Amino acid sequence: MKRLLPAVGAVAALLALGLFGTAPAIAQTTARATFAGGCFWCVEADFDKVQGVLSTTSGYIGGSVPNPTYAQVSSKGTGHTEAVEIVFDPAKVSYAALVNHFWRTIDPTTKDRQFCDAGFPYRTAIFTHDAEQAAVVKRSLDELEKSKPFKEPIVTVVLPATTFYPAETYHQDYYKKNPVRYGYYRASCGRDARLEQLWGKR
Repeated sequence: MKRLLPAVGAVAALLALGLFGTAPAIAQTTARATFAGGCFWCVEADFDKVQGVLSTTSGYIGGSVPNPTYAQVSSKGTGHTEAVEIVFDPAKVSYAALVNHFWRTIDPTTKDRQFCDAGFPYRTAIFTHDAEQAAVVKRSLDELEKSKPFKEPIVTVVLPATTFYPAETYHQDYYKKNPVRYGYYRASCGRDARLEQLWGKR
């Protein structure tokens, strides 16, 4: 074993000098997407169904107050929007596919409101994490403007992502923890009825 040590040291030195070339880059295995579509309980529920989505987190983005609480955001004084941060596997679902799915889970024609929830925290928005995502959203929006099945203009905003603050624990996976209450809220809010009116049956 002792006679092997100089050889090991020589290999380490060559690696340090870069004489064996650089190591291959590790392929990106996950990526993030951030969407605001009104109540984050519903956005979570809609994206958890998508194959390739690894996790969804309800939270707040776009405001001026650090670490906001739900009470602060819902009071409409912090500038935050309810949103969901999605971690996904690009090998299984593309960002473009997620954007396309997002459009059909929201009413993009209503400013600062989604269904029965009114106010700035419930606006619709896409928060992009880099220039590539911004380009994908622009192409998607251009295509949607040409093909949309409704007459009203699209008012969903596209903005660079800022600090995302996860919401309180009881908001995470709310639709799983409280299925009866969630189902009643979603139905009484008219979300699915309005989506069918806008986009047709899924």
